[in-house]
Amino acid sequence: MKSCLIVDDSKVIRTVARRILEKLNFEIEEAADGKAALEACKRHMPDAILLDWNMPVMSGIEFLRELRANVAGGGTPVVVFCTTENDLSHIQEAIGAGANEYIMKPFDSAILETKLAQTGLL
Repeated sequence: MKSCLIVDDSKVIRTVARRILEKLNFEIEEAADGKAALEACKRHMPDAILLDWNMPVMSGIEFLRELRANVAGGGTPVVVFCTTENDLSHIQEAIGAGANEYIMKPFDSAILETKLAQTGLL
């Protein structure tokens, strides 16, 4: 079973994403900020990370840079940014930092399933 870490400070978004991903047979872990997400990755590196940009403690882009710079033997997860930041500069920054895909909020199951399929996870 594939695993996904959902990183978002919104409990509602985490719940919606969890329901979609569980229907796609993913094992789910959640984190409310980038720092908690890094700690989760140190315990168990997921196959995929669904990542928000704007969060307290450590933002999504800070988390992604840290993850890509320091990934240690646990594999390289597919990272899908899922955010309201939809201007070209944010998208380019995310891809440049190592994001595999980028989707806008709000999202639905079809959008998420398509992006995961494009990354080879489905």
